[in-house]
Amino acid sequence: MSGTAAPASRAAIADFLDMLAAERGAAKNTLDAYARDLGDYVLDLARRGRDALDATTQDIRDYLGRLAEAGLKPSSAARKLSAIRQFHRFLAAEERRPDDPAVLLEGPRQGRRLPKVLSVDEVDAMLRVCREGLDDPARPAEDRLRARRAACLVEVLYASGLRVSELVALPLAATKLAEKPPEKGGGFLTIRGKGGRERLAPLTTPAREAIAAYRLQLLALHPEAGAQKWLFPSEGESGHLTRQVFARELKFLAAAAGVKPERVSPHVLRHAFASHLLQNGADLRVVQELLGHADIATTQIYTHVLDERLKAMVRDLHPLNDADD
Repeated sequence: MSGTAAPASRAAIADFLDMLAAERGAAKNTLDAYARDLGDYVLDLARRGRDALDATTQDIRDYLGRLAEAGLKPSSAARKLSAIRQFHRFLAAEERRPDDPAVLLEGPRQGRRLPKVLSVDEVDAMLRVCREGLDDPARPAEDRLRARRAACLVEVLYASGLRVSELVALPLAATKLAEKPPEKGGGFLTIRGKGGRERLAPLTTPAREAIAAYRLQLLALHPEAGAQKWLFPSEGESGHLTRQVFARELKFLAAAAGVKPERVSPHVLRHAFASHLLQNGADLRVVQELLGHADIATTQIYTHVLDERLKAMVRDLHPLNDADD
């Protein structure tokens, strides 16, 4: 952050970031993004002889206008405005200023971005490809192990809707409940997601079986993996499989299944998990919990898949729908 910004503004930003880290468990990347956006904001104010403690609603509007003139995308401007709103809400709550100048501001209009979604048939085709030749003795053992790992990753991702960062860095300890049958309280992964929030991710029978088969084959070839911390160990710096390696393998699987590779990524499979649940009648708040979203507004990007189901519900269940018959 530039030293030309008002010291009071710099101190306020530092306190705001401390609050995000302590109270909301914000990750380092999130804190860095807020620091950049708010740093740009208070620097712009300083160039005009203002600071965050006396900025007006018009000052913020003018700042957003300059961003638009500079060609900033509406999505980026909306992100900056969100940071400014939260910052000014914090300043008002802490009584560092008597009002909140950002409370009435509207963000730039954006086109609705719908998540890419695979059909159930496309996911089924990818799962079939994953399972092909897993026990073929003619294949080299290491090749079969990589295929078994890929099958396990896809089965678990589509069964649980994990973020790819959560999936590749799954600790072995997270799978303890997965080893137990559902009737004995098992069949779950224990996930520690964004902000350190913990949740349970239920697994399908094929996903549980895929984990067990992969571990069996891994330990048969590499007994030393039994001492590893991770479910998907790797020789890389992190000690576990990287998201880039998995994303690349997923595109190969997509091509083999007849699905365009550019349409497929780990995040797209997470979208498929959520969308297919909603299509089949799941409650939005249940999907929110499964995805690990702190705010249901984040989950509402999936509500477009409900349109036809809701129309059909009104058509079939509303008592007056046949009034004109």
